[in-house]
Amino acid sequence: MQKSLAMFVSAPVIEAANGKLVLDKKFVSGMALHVQHWSGPVTCFIRRGATDIPFGGRYDIGDLDFRVRILEPEERVSADHLADFDLALLSGDSYLDLLPPAVIRQAKSAVVYSIEYTHQTRLQIISLDDTRSLPRKIYGMAWTVMQEYKRKRAFRAARGIQANGYPAHAAYHDMGGSQLLYLDNRMKPAMFATPQEMSARKRHLQNGEPLRLIHSGRLEPMKGVQDLVPIARLLDERGVDFTLTIYGEGSLSGAINADIHKHWLQDCVFLKDPVDFEQELVPLTRTGADIFLSCHRQSDPSCTYIETMGCGVPIAGYDNEMWSALMIESKAGWIAPLGDIRAMADRLAALDKDRASVLERAENALRFARGWDFESQFRKRMEHLENLTRH
Repeated sequence: MQKSLAMFVSAPVIEAANGKLVLDKKFVSGMALHVQHWSGPVTCFIRRGATDIPFGGRYDIGDLDFRVRILEPEERVSADHLADFDLALLSGDSYLDLLPPAVIRQAKSAVVYSIEYTHQTRLQIISLDDTRSLPRKIYGMAWTVMQEYKRKRAFRAARGIQANGYPAHAAYHDMGGSQLLYLDNRMKPAMFATPQEMSARKRHLQNGEPLRLIHSGRLEPMKGVQDLVPIARLLDERGVDFTLTIYGEGSLSGAINADIHKHWLQDCVFLKDPVDFEQELVPLTRTGADIFLSCHRQSDPSCTYIETMGCGVPIAGYDNEMWSALMIESKAGWIAPLGDIRAMADRLAALDKDRASVLERAENALRFARGWDFESQFRKRMEHLENLTRH
């Protein structure tokens, strides 16, 4: 018998004319896989309020293979929203989705939560937010502590939890019913590095060519990108022959560009606009990078890790909880102490002289990522949900 699924998502939506919706393309492709691996109808609950969707596309509501119900920006999930469904997947990261235990137990739907941020990561984000005054940071942290209390109460009453990333899985594995760890990413099987590309990288490194570092993502303080140019300066001072290509934009774009020119690094550090993930960033990473430089301080499960590894590129990253755990599991890179730019530069300078290690970790990266591809993660998640409707 077909079961109906309600999914409460954090994706943005803009209502356009003639019944069309502007939706994030990554979200729509992900939903297509959810639908493919679910036996019945799927309804997405999305909150309005977005004004711009950078990688958005226009979709006719009737052409989507899932139903859409639009909620108000601050509309909380209630028992009424769950009344028509066999199972509801709610976001544990949204305070608007945290239901009282009594509502969860009495709901017609089996309630499952997905979660990716830990309590520690939420507090880190507030402490690193330069736009907040100290009183606003204190208020934000107190409010976050109260939401965590509500989150844990909801999780303990839920039928199951799907945790994106090792830190969230470790933080909440002892509550809720059935547990699932997954690693969200966009790498389809056809997008992985080819043997020819791996051989080309090997030749590049063995021939003593410059070490090609890459970084991509939002250029914001909370992403740690303010460390990229200082690390490059240290490498330059150490006489390392390297290039660093940075793809992205954000509030630090101007400062990064200014620093590149101030320190005469424009021959080896290149700041480029964001590019399309599948059509441009993945091919560029597969063919033009040897190491991904990650200065991410937080412990959130950035999909960049698996996506980079799938390109056959190992990662030099800070010792946050996510990358530490993933590195131990995958042996796909190296760790430097959190925020220690000298340690990171020392590590990269040593790797420039030990290129066999770079090649070994590149192979490890690709091998590990293949086991966590985009489609297998969606299939695993939907099978987990299907099993929970049988109880």
